[in-house]
Amino acid sequence: MIVVQRVHVRWSAAGRGAPQANARRELNRPVALPAPLPEGGVVVHDVLADEAGGYVRRSDVLTGDVSIARNLNLWLTSDGPAVTVERLPGAAAFPPPGVSARLFTLAHGQVGRYRANFRFRFTQCACDPSWYYEDWVVHVSNGRVAHDRFLHGEPDHDVDNRVHLYGGPARRGNR
Repeated sequence: MIVVQRVHVRWSAAGRGAPQANARRELNRPVALPAPLPEGGVVVHDVLADEAGGYVRRSDVLTGDVSIARNLNLWLTSDGPAVTVERLPGAAAFPPPGVSARLFTLAHGQVGRYRANFRFRFTQCACDPSWYYEDWVVHVSNGRVAHDRFLHGEPDHDVDNRVHLYGGPARRGNR
């Protein structure tokens, strides 16, 4: 079983100021997994805190094969007991869309964390300058984990691709 949890926070351009940033500051933290987890080759726990919904967290649980991770712009590949996690190119305007990027390979029992933030256009039309922003924290486990595993302990692999969404140099690099 592969367990994926994405906690993401979404806000509008109007919500970029310091008071709004303070309101969403801790919302991108992992949460406890639903207990019991449903059966499946891949279980995805997707948690969203959206400005439009008053930052109340909503969550969905999906099960299936590795293809369900594509909904999170992730590509999972099993090679024996190991699982390789890649980021797929997405529709983000910033950072600029690119090619797939290998995030990490997890041995059985290992956990990886991927952090990123994005700026998206509301529409694909360049005539509409409206933006929204997302901050993601994604945990992936190669194997069944306790419902609080993503809350406690350090991951075996940690990739931090967060950038300044308003221009300027990168805030952090990969660790």
